[in-house]
Amino acid sequence: MLTGKQRSYLKSLSHGIDPIFQLGKNGITENFIKQVDDALEAREIIKVNVLDNSFMDSKEAANEVAQKTNAEFVQSIGNKFIIYRESEDNKQIELPK
Repeated sequence: MLTGKQRSYLKSLSHGIDPIFQLGKNGITENFIKQVDDALEAREIIKVNVLDNSFMDSKEAANEVAQKTNAEFVQSIGNKFIIYRESEDNKQIELPK
């Protein structure tokens, strides 16, 4: 569970990154979860764009993806959301205490 300070720090880091995934009408598939899982291991923090033709809103999608990948929901703004998970092999982000 992230503290407010840690969540704020991750939000500041996420300003500079572009969405690397798009979630569309197919929704959250097994393949999508696998790709997000791999990206979280490599990058620790990712941004996802939820397209207008998706049947889910961004917060709902973020919570489901975070749950299925054992990640932490950081933020949802408009049609984008940010999730974080500490990498086991490739730790890059040092969270404040």
